[in-house]
Amino acid sequence: MAFQPFTKKHAKRSKGRAATLDKTATQEELLTLEEEKVYREGTVAIRDLIAPSAFRVESNFIQLGEVFLRTMYVITYPRYISVGWSSPILNLNSTMDVSMFFYPVESAIILKQLKKKVGALQAQLSGDAEKGAPRDPLRETALRDIEQLRDDLTQGIEHFFQFAFYVTIYANDKKELDTLTEDLENIFGARLIYTKNVLFQAEQGFTSTVPLGRDDLLVAFNMNSSPIASSFPFMSSELTSDDGILYGINRHNNSLILFDRFSLQNANMVVFATSGAGKSYAVKLEVLRSLMMGIDVIVIDPEKEYEHLSEAVGGTYINISLASDAKVNPFDLPRPVGDEISTEDIIRSAVITTKGLLRIMFGTVSATEDSLLDRALIESYAKKDITSSSDLAHVEPPIMQDLLDVLEGIEGATELVVRLRKYTEGTFAGLFNAPTNVDVNKNLVIFSVRDLEDELRPMAIYTLINYIWNIVRSERKKRLLIIDEAWWLMQHEDSAKFMFALVKRCRKYYLGVTTITQDVNDFLGSQYGQAIVTNSALQLLLRQSPAAIDMIQKTFLLTEGEKYLLLEGAVGEGIFFAGLKHAAIKVIASYTEDQLITSNPEQLLQIEQAKKEFNQQVVGES
Repeated sequence: MAFQPFTKKHAKRSKGRAATLDKTATQEELLTLEEEKVYREGTVAIRDLIAPSAFRVESNFIQLGEVFLRTMYVITYPRYISVGWSSPILNLNSTMDVSMFFYPVESAIILKQLKKKVGALQAQLSGDAEKGAPRDPLRETALRDIEQLRDDLTQGIEHFFQFAFYVTIYANDKKELDTLTEDLENIFGARLIYTKNVLFQAEQGFTSTVPLGRDDLLVAFNMNSSPIASSFPFMSSELTSDDGILYGINRHNNSLILFDRFSLQNANMVVFATSGAGKSYAVKLEVLRSLMMGIDVIVIDPEKEYEHLSEAVGGTYINISLASDAKVNPFDLPRPVGDEISTEDIIRSAVITTKGLLRIMFGTVSATEDSLLDRALIESYAKKDITSSSDLAHVEPPIMQDLLDVLEGIEGATELVVRLRKYTEGTFAGLFNAPTNVDVNKNLVIFSVRDLEDELRPMAIYTLINYIWNIVRSERKKRLLIIDEAWWLMQHEDSAKFMFALVKRCRKYYLGVTTITQDVNDFLGSQYGQAIVTNSALQLLLRQSPAAIDMIQKTFLLTEGEKYLLLEGAVGEGIFFAGLKHAAIKVIASYTEDQLITSNPEQLLQIEQAKKEFNQQVVGES
């Protein structure tokens, strides 16, 4: 076969074919792009879903649909800013977007500028010295700062940036927007950080804070890396200390929430949660772990939930009911500690406290009846030789029958005698009309009021708290008092007032009061309930009902995210407050702890069944 040589004519033909092919391919690509464009015009993209229905740009704000927004930018910083200075702004209970832009600057450029600045400052200081002018502290401080910065930049310890910090705030109307702007300016100003609002740059401010990575404002501040690091917005919520007990896992970063409640300004705690959210579980876990740390615990148990725990740790379980042998006398007195409280003051305090109980028992008491009760109570103590000169360590307090005897001898007290007789001879005679005979010399003491009628519960809990308070004042040691279903006490002003006084004063006697309730509205609706929350350094919020969440959010200044966390959280999940810090928490327990503290009816039934099988096996072997 013969081969023809490749000529210029063949080359021209090949180029022509290639050009034709390229032109055809280009036409096909354009046609494909046009077809795709037509197709996409008929589809819905994500930007179509999130785009506002309207967008109105004013001189210093934007109206985005029905929402108003404004952008603020930082123009100057103080000489020193603390780590996490932006945390109050980020934790503000309002919707906002925050953006930060970092523009690296070469060290050589900055060092050259700083060198010139140092020369100018030194010349000014030398000139002042020659003229005999007084020293200028501002210039001297500036010179030291610049010299330190030059050293750090040269050694690579620091780097230099231009730093821009923008905040866009959202509001439902113009008035709310102006108010929020003023609040934010005050927060910045309190840290000597000065800001400005956008003016004829509202759109640029908005686009600079949406997640597009664009800086259309271009308002930057020269800053080295250390203060920029202190501006880092993602502050980790740590609630870990060297001492204390484990409350749970920090859901922000999976660290441990270890805390000693006695290290705060007070050791009080409030626990709010709906039924079945795990509040009793969390408190019983704290009780168990506190006992391991040598802290005595006293519990008022309304539902007999702590009996199994008491058996496991060898505590004292006292059942208070009309038919029970265990009695607590509301007339009991504390033993004075040293010379801090006089005997006369103790008797007066006992009279006032007992009179509060009588008001709960009687419902309404007139001014005349109140005066008669006051006189009768003092005479009841005097009847037992309890006066200002008595030794309280060797006295026997009166009982309700003694008060009745005194009232029967007072003119005008007939109505009071009739109402009081129900508690000495009538249906309720077995509750308050006997000397105290309970043993509280154990690390864990539990008073159960489950078998009491609802009418008697507030009176019984009031009496028990008063008795416990007398014990606390008689001997100082680390103690916890757990009051479950505390909303019972908020129903009566006298018991609510007594509860508040206890929470306010207990710190002096090394006592921490834990107040637990599921009826949040009743508790916080009382002025004393609000005051108890204010005087509790620890607060634990678990899952809440929709009916109570608004009051919870207002009381604890929760963000929208924290609000929905409490509405949708699983059992044992919530928010833990300790002083000024708070974090999302998940309460966890070991298997052994879980078996001791569980409130799950299914688990309790299994435990009871296992006990019966074990007892039957022991009986069979014997």
